[in-house]
Amino acid sequence: MIYGYARVSSNGQDLAHQLVQLGVAGCTKIYQEKVSGGTAERPQLKRAISMLDANDVLVVTSTDRLARNTRDLLNILHAVKEAGAGFRSIAEPMVDTTSQFAEVIIAVLGVAASYERHRITERTAAGRDQAKARGVKFGRRAALTAHQQAEALRLLATGQTQRTVAALFGVNQATISRLVRQKS
Repeated sequence: MIYGYARVSSNGQDLAHQLVQLGVAGCTKIYQEKVSGGTAERPQLKRAISMLDANDVLVVTSTDRLARNTRDLLNILHAVKEAGAGFRSIAEPMVDTTSQFAEVIIAVLGVAASYERHRITERTAAGRDQAKARGVKFGRRAALTAHQQAEALRLLATGQTQRTVAALFGVNQATISRLVRQKS
């Protein structure tokens, strides 16, 4: 059995072109949905994969209609392989796990996924460093403003208990305790 999967990102987009291509490719059942590729929740894709049996084939018009990134593509290809089925992309004929080069293709995609992950990590670190250089503060926002912190310390210096000061500012006593430790 040859199954097709068609996806567009929004309701304003049309599946017609993909449906025609999948029909020409011999798909007897086509699963279709209008959902962003950026979300992992794609119920029709899950349904299509769950229907696959040994020697079935899942066909898409292009891998970007199927996966968000190389890692996602590898996970989907793994699920297809676990079902004993194959996978083909119309736009990228080299992505065809039904061919004799299937293992080579998956290995190359694995290398690409690893490289992509490495590049994402590098870009994220560079972005974080640039943000720090611009003065962006990371982490949770302080429960008390600088003025409130000074006022809390002043109240503590007059003999108020940490519990009382915490209640006055509507924070947990641990917040006041940390403030005292930081300022000592």
